[in-house]
Amino acid sequence: MSAELSDLYRSLTAVADGQELTHPELVRRRADRRARVRMAGTALAVALLLGGVAAGGRVAFPADGPAPLPPPADTPGPLPSGPAPRPSPSAPPSRSPTPPSPTPPHSTPSATPSAPTTGAATPPQPTSIPDRAFFALAAANQTGLESQVDGPALPVLCTARYPSDSAVVQRRGRYLAYKRPETPPEYVPAGSYRHTITIYRAGRADDALRELRQAVRGCPEQRLPDDTRTWRQRLLDSGRYGDESVLFEMRAPYPEGRGDPGEDEVRLVRAVRIDNVVTVLWEQGWEDTAAERAQVDADSRRAVAAIENWLD
Repeated sequence: MSAELSDLYRSLTAVADGQELTHPELVRRRADRRARVRMAGTALAVALLLGGVAAGGRVAFPADGPAPLPPPADTPGPLPSGPAPRPSPSAPPSRSPTPPSPTPPHSTPSATPSAPTTGAATPPQPTSIPDRAFFALAAANQTGLESQVDGPALPVLCTARYPSDSAVVQRRGRYLAYKRPETPPEYVPAGSYRHTITIYRAGRADDALRELRQAVRGCPEQRLPDDTRTWRQRLLDSGRYGDESVLFEMRAPYPEGRGDPGEDEVRLVRAVRIDNVVTVLWEQGWEDTAAERAQVDADSRRAVAAIENWLD
């Protein structure tokens, strides 16, 4: 070893021998204190950094402006310390659909369902014919000659039969004579009616009129018992009477020496249905007179009105 190196070691030894060594426990406390100082400085730096970020966020995004974007879901970050951001106007808050209510809030369901509204009650089916169901002649046509009669409601029409007769509930008839208004009281009547009213079972009265039409069409000509003349039958336009009606005529030449020469004896028969009731006005004349359509029409209207008043 050189002399210079030996002198250097002796100098270092002399210096070291003059210094007092620090106790190991003191060295540990100093190291812990330095570590705590470093950790406090780091925490302070982090707090300052967070405060600056929050302040910058408030400056960049005012309270009434759009909210800052949240951090990604997989990146942890500090919770914001300011007020909760308002929702963006362009994205309205979603609302959970409200299920429809089965009953309106203003109504209260009834435990018992209300009965359906119906119209006027149907009048009961008549079973008997009162006297007031027969019409009265106009005062100027009255003769005072009236009586109850039985027998058929219609004249013979060849061999016609009426199956609806099996559905008859009741039938009543009467005979009455009429005069013209200008005929003096002491003169004979101008004509007469066989007037009948028949009640049929429900739904069968229209059968009676259908069968009558068929009977007239099926008997255009015939000879009646004890009469040598040929009678001709045909349907006429009945007009509007009741629910439906049938009008036909029977026509034959007057017998020799009776009536006006070249003229025909004419009988008119009208059947009118009102619901399940049929009224028949059969004009039968008086001593070689002929039926007049105007008189039969007027009395037919009276007969219909009387039955309608009875049924109401």
